[in-house]
Amino acid sequence: MLWQLAPRLPRGACMTDMQQMSDRDLLKRQAAMEAVAMVEDGMVVGLGTGSTAAFAIDGLIDRVRNGLRIVGIPTSERSAKQARDGGIELSDFAHHSKVDLTIDGADEIARGSLDLVKGLGGALLREKIVAAASERLVIVADEPKLVADLGGTVAIPVEVVGFGWETTVARLAKLGATPVLRIGQDGSPFRTDGGNLIADCRFGVISEPKQLEIALSSTIGVVESGLFIAMATTAIVATSGGIVRLDR
Repeated sequence: MLWQLAPRLPRGACMTDMQQMSDRDLLKRQAAMEAVAMVEDGMVVGLGTGSTAAFAIDGLIDRVRNGLRIVGIPTSERSAKQARDGGIELSDFAHHSKVDLTIDGADEIARGSLDLVKGLGGALLREKIVAAASERLVIVADEPKLVADLGGTVAIPVEVVGFGWETTVARLAKLGATPVLRIGQDGSPFRTDGGNLIADCRFGVISEPKQLEIALSSTIGVVESGLFIAMATTAIVATSGGIVRLDR
């Protein structure tokens, strides 16, 4: 079979898992605050999506309340709501053609190149549009996200149009993927903010991520992939030994 439906995630978690998540959240917050410190008065700031980006938005909210003047361009509806509720002024590309600095998370970061896998949060299309318009893309993460090669720990999210998605995932399978249609918490196919579907594609360790990105982008029915190649300028990674900054 060329595709399968992803099972729903279990709702419960043991106390050990909760404690580990708490420790990881602490590391994510530390990395996020390092990135927030890079934001300067008057900047247009891209607001990423996901748990680490949410910490960064919280940090920006605090700085705005203390007098920092910025304009935010969010990468998802939930990031927009968080920022708006916190008092960050929001804008769009009709009013600002470029972004000075974007702070976002990643699902994998290749140590040598800073190539990324993004999109497990479901906002990869808007994230890539904002990243492409950014002078600097700063990625914040905890240590497990830093890998030698992409694809070894996570699937590659691929956003596809709903019409004929079955044929699209069949084409993805011919590229060597094991596509899994993402299912939401309500048991129906997950929909992005743009109304599209996501196929999470397992390729295993990817030896040529740029070539794979091109192949995915050329596949009929694909809107965008979660491979972000040569886009990140800086990665700030919180490790048990402290904050590590990597620059491309």
